[in-house]
Amino acid sequence: MHTVNLKGYKVSEIRLVSNLENGTRVELGNRYSYNVSYAPNNVCRGEFTIDVEDKQNPDKFGIHLVLVGIFEFNGELEKERVHVLSFKELFPFARSIITTVTANAGIPPVIIPPIDIESQDIYRFEKNS
Repeated sequence: MHTVNLKGYKVSEIRLVSNLENGTRVELGNRYSYNVSYAPNNVCRGEFTIDVEDKQNPDKFGIHLVLVGIFEFNGELEKERVHVLSFKELFPFARSIITTVTANAGIPPVIIPPIDIESQDIYRFEKNS
């Protein structure tokens, strides 16, 4: 069995700045990172950080989210595969939170596009004890 299971998640940080004048056109840009740290017993912690900002006026509109998930995984999986699968489990929640927060803030909802993590390079740095 090659699985990764999300056991729970929480918003660790969220910030919204929305100081645009009515009718202002925005062009959004996204920056994100995803890091996984491993614990004993096939448990890991994934931390997804995303910033969505107006490319021309980042001080006038932006949303910053840090979402943390706890996962159990099959110990036979390579860490790179755990990284990809855990991201795929956590990402829909981040996407939903950003859409919900912006919609409830009285502005047009921001829907971040899907991210194809399997086409991205994954860099792994392990600490030496």
